[in-house]
Amino acid sequence: MNKKILALAIPSIISNISNPLVSSVDTALMGHLSSTNLAALGAMGMVFMFIYGTFNFLRSGTTGISAQAYGAKNSELISNTMYRAMFVALALGVILILFKNYIFQASVYLMNVENSYLEQSKIYFDIRIYTAPALFMGYVLMGWFFGVQNALYPLIITIVLNILNIILSYDLVYIENMGIEGAALGSLIAQYVSLVLGLLMLLKYKGYFKSFNLQKVLIKSQMLHLFRINSDIFIRTLALTFAFAFLYSQAAKAGQDKLAIMVLLLQFIIWFAYSLDGFANAAESLVGNYYGAKNWDKFNKTVKFSLIWSLGLSIIYTIFYYLFSESILKLFTNQPELIEETKSFMPYIVAVPLVSFLAFIWDGIYIGMTATKAMRNTVLISLALYIVGFYLTKEYSFTYALWINFVLFLLYRGIVQSLLFYKYGKNLK
Repeated sequence: MNKKILALAIPSIISNISNPLVSSVDTALMGHLSSTNLAALGAMGMVFMFIYGTFNFLRSGTTGISAQAYGAKNSELISNTMYRAMFVALALGVILILFKNYIFQASVYLMNVENSYLEQSKIYFDIRIYTAPALFMGYVLMGWFFGVQNALYPLIITIVLNILNIILSYDLVYIENMGIEGAALGSLIAQYVSLVLGLLMLLKYKGYFKSFNLQKVLIKSQMLHLFRINSDIFIRTLALTFAFAFLYSQAAKAGQDKLAIMVLLLQFIIWFAYSLDGFANAAESLVGNYYGAKNWDKFNKTVKFSLIWSLGLSIIYTIFYYLFSESILKLFTNQPELIEETKSFMPYIVAVPLVSFLAFIWDGIYIGMTATKAMRNTVLISLALYIVGFYLTKEYSFTYALWINFVLFLLYRGIVQSLLFYKYGKNLK
């Protein structure tokens, strides 16, 4: 069982680590230009994290359904899951582009964007929004590949995407002197190139796609099942990304410099979360497979060893952050004032992996079981505790109250998910 988990998790970890690398490179590029550029990137980066992260249900929903179909050896459902999810992904991407002006106006208001970096924010947003169709269809491809137990293709796609993104962003920002516009263009080009690569990779599975029957693809019961699962994950992800957006929005109220601090602090959480998602993705795939096959012995072993491996990775990250957090911080910015203010939060950064690992790994297990309703409710409960806790403590120290309550939000999720699973087990819905 450990070999199976690692065979899926290691490629996924490598793939996932390259995801925050793009965000971190953009942060470093803007952080070495000015705090204005960094604030603009942080605000709009959070907007896209909120928007695009919310639609990540396209990946996780596809993984859960296709993994269970793969375990049940239902080839027709495997292929039709891809068709259905791709249709939804393309439609959602086009809708976002059509309503881009309204979305930007709402984002400026909700994120408390100041006039000092409003123009830079608009430049970045107007380019980055056009990545939506490619990104959403990419989510479907990634989820489907994991569902059929293939972690290698998502790894290749992600590495190509992110290497290309980094090269283009650096060239356009510094060599071509395009500033924040260059960072957005780099993401746009890389996203569409990676989508084409992913579609070409489907040729290996052409046996699943020999025939296309629109009537079967759009069958009402299966579409409703897809929407039910995706709607639960959508609400869960909406709440999760709202937690991040709330952090940014409140920090923005305290000024440009406070927002820049939160941008830097979140880099540490993002790196850890994406790494641990490697084991979460492996859990999605294997749990879904054994759940679909009703092999409860292997199902239970997958849950057990997934938790053990995620704890081990969390301990490694805790030690790494304890030893090198200040050095990592200096990679993101060379501005002395920002470094000094951010350094006081390092003890909390060190604690984050051990506090939050349960939340991330349980998400993978729940998705594999398609226990999306329970996962949705867990996040909503934790979000309520997070916001109430912040408003009760913000008068003591606004910035610390904001950050500590955010970290506690991650802890709440892990605790509630643990209690639910150990009460209901495989019968969790």
